[in-house]
Amino acid sequence: MVNLIIDNQKVCVEEGTTIMEAAASVNIPVPKLCYLKGINEISACRVCVVEVEGKDRLVTSCNNVVDEGMVIYTNSPKVRRNRRNTVEMILSQHDAQCATCVRSGNCSLQTIANDLNIIDNPYKKELVAQEWDHTFPLIRDTNKCIKCMRCIQVCDKIQGMNIWDVTGTGSRTTVGVSGNREIQDADCVLCGQCITHCPTGALRERDDTDKLYRAIENKDKVVVAQIAPAVRTAWGESLGLSREEAPVEKIADALRRIGVDYVFDTSFSADLTIMEEGTEFVERFTSGDLDEYPMFTSCCPGWIRFIKTQYPNMVGRLSSAKSPQQMFGAVMKTVFAKQKGLNPDNIFTISVMPCLAKKAEREMKLFYEEYAGHDIDCVLTTRELDRMIKADHIDPSTLKDIGFDRPFTEGTGAGVIFGATGGVMEAALRSAYFLITGKNPKTDAFKEIRGVKEKGWTEAKLDVAGKEIRVAVVSGLQNTRDLMEAIRRKEVKYHFVEVMACPGGCSGGGGQPIHDGYELAAERGQNLYFLDKNAQIRFSHENPDIKKLYEDFFEAPNSHKAHMLLHTKHK
Repeated sequence: MVNLIIDNQKVCVEEGTTIMEAAASVNIPVPKLCYLKGINEISACRVCVVEVEGKDRLVTSCNNVVDEGMVIYTNSPKVRRNRRNTVEMILSQHDAQCATCVRSGNCSLQTIANDLNIIDNPYKKELVAQEWDHTFPLIRDTNKCIKCMRCIQVCDKIQGMNIWDVTGTGSRTTVGVSGNREIQDADCVLCGQCITHCPTGALRERDDTDKLYRAIENKDKVVVAQIAPAVRTAWGESLGLSREEAPVEKIADALRRIGVDYVFDTSFSADLTIMEEGTEFVERFTSGDLDEYPMFTSCCPGWIRFIKTQYPNMVGRLSSAKSPQQMFGAVMKTVFAKQKGLNPDNIFTISVMPCLAKKAEREMKLFYEEYAGHDIDCVLTTRELDRMIKADHIDPSTLKDIGFDRPFTEGTGAGVIFGATGGVMEAALRSAYFLITGKNPKTDAFKEIRGVKEKGWTEAKLDVAGKEIRVAVVSGLQNTRDLMEAIRRKEVKYHFVEVMACPGGCSGGGGQPIHDGYELAAERGQNLYFLDKNAQIRFSHENPDIKKLYEDFFEAPNSHKAHMLLHTKHK
């Protein structure tokens, strides 16, 4: 143990503790911009400097460890002058147009500048011009970048994609796409983790809210919305609502007030995905197709982008089932249109998703045999939903629990847990067990696959009717790369693998509300499992609306009609 004094307080911490961590242990906050524990500890911003007795120079607190007998001042006059000067220099290269920035009010730079009472800047403003394709789902504004390097570290260390890199030298140092490429030419999977870890508005999603407003204004359009399972865990965070105060039914009320005609729960189409993907798995497993290599889930578009660029020879191992988002759109523009007597061309489908890659998935050409077209017309992130609620002056406290529309009202606990890592696998196994044995398993029979273990993925061997099924669950793309390499080297063998591009699954998606320095995917995921545990129906194959859909239209899972609308050929 090490004894020291911080701002006149006696502190005792373990050896190897950083000064910043030691200060935090006695509730002394040290301002920071670049620091993310375990990810980015390279002291790029120098805002976290402190004064140590006996040292002439200030030291950074994020990457200097404590010594016995240290006397530290985190906010001495010398520290304040230096910190203020540093932030002023950062602001001299920052486009401080806070009123038109999506991160205004949730920006670490803005907060620190306000705390330091910076109301004027003695340094000359030096902004640069950099072109960016604003049709791409991920937008970067170089004049809001503070060179903290967080995006580089998250992309390299957590996702293993190496999309971002440092460019330039000296005062012209900045961050850009690695290899001097355009972003659309890079292998970016649009996981959005760089956005959620950026302390400013330098990175954001393409805003598509105007598409929805224009559709609402068009009297010929019937606007139909779906809400993804993970959105319900987070949408209330930036609106001041607790999880108890923010059920998904209130989102339905908000969307109707905004002007949406019909609102549905994506848990319904998640159940539909399970019926198709689960049936496909059983057929491929019993035929021996999975004896050498596994079938991979196909509901995460970030993972689809990853496998197509990094492991193209394994694309054929993907399930052909579309994602719940795309299945929803396909059903809306066929079955729903027929039941309501609507022209499919006049149906405008929107998705509220926790994900950035869903915007790109909406633009993909997904087809099977003679059916082709775009299933979804517009994708909004959870953050965009919250901005629309604020823009429409909707008081969140006045929202009511409004049910979803018919005829696709029901969702199950199995559909809800799609938003957590392991949830797709667990939901699929519940129904696959039924398809193989003709009876339901215990509802929590497969809970051992929840979460991610120390080696980066979770694996299990399951006995179903005397047959051993080996499964694995992984989230985060560096973990995924490690798993794929192990599969290629045949060090591990599985029949079914679930992959989620974002750490923790959709709950930690790149479109979720941002809380700088906090990782909330696991907490949000636990909320989904709570909802599943308390759901009236917990098996996708028991969803009455799913049963009726097959009776009236698809006949059976994996039928020709189902393949026409609900499956795709991955290319």
